[in-house]
Amino acid sequence: MQEKEQKKERVVAYIDGFNLYFGMREAGFDNCRWLNVSKLVSSLLKPHQSLVGIKYFTSRVSNNPDKQKRQSTYIDALESTGAKIIYGNYQDGSTECKRCGHIWRTAKEKMTDVNIATAIIVDAYKDEYDMAMLISGDSDLTPPIREVHNLFKNKRVFIAFPPKRHNSSMALVAKGSETIGRKKLVDAQFDEEVVSKTGYKLKIPTEWK
Repeated sequence: MQEKEQKKERVVAYIDGFNLYFGMREAGFDNCRWLNVSKLVSSLLKPHQSLVGIKYFTSRVSNNPDKQKRQSTYIDALESTGAKIIYGNYQDGSTECKRCGHIWRTAKEKMTDVNIATAIIVDAYKDEYDMAMLISGDSDLTPPIREVHNLFKNKRVFIAFPPKRHNSSMALVAKGSETIGRKKLVDAQFDEEVVSKTGYKLKIPTEWK
């Protein structure tokens, strides 16, 4: 029994938080936002695989207290499952309407793709996984996927595309891919109330019900 356990393919999941979130929103899966990524990833594993880690990549939203509160609640819920949160940043900027001259503030997420690429390659070097499960449809991640396969012949990157985020260039270089369907997301929701790592009760944001 123990020998069989040792032969299992070790899987680390790398989740592009915003890519997943906006894919679900675009697909109309608004009632799936209270997502337990640990449950989701586990549901995507095969019997010969073992989940050894989850890394969730995101950026702290700014300039919107309500969104910030919802995001903080969700991140605390994710951390209760043992997921490691890795932050990029939001870069403030401005956009001007060429017709009327109106200027409004914008924010762009930065560094997430670089953080994911770095983690996947460094973790391969450190022999943290046999298979990297990447949940993203960001084509900027195509080169690091290719390099993992070039440099580490005994490792592979599998892509689980978020809804509405399938990308052909990524699928071509991956060693296996699928698109996450609505049922997988619905079945992987947190309970309405989650206990944080510090013992605090976290409740699903009303807007996400």
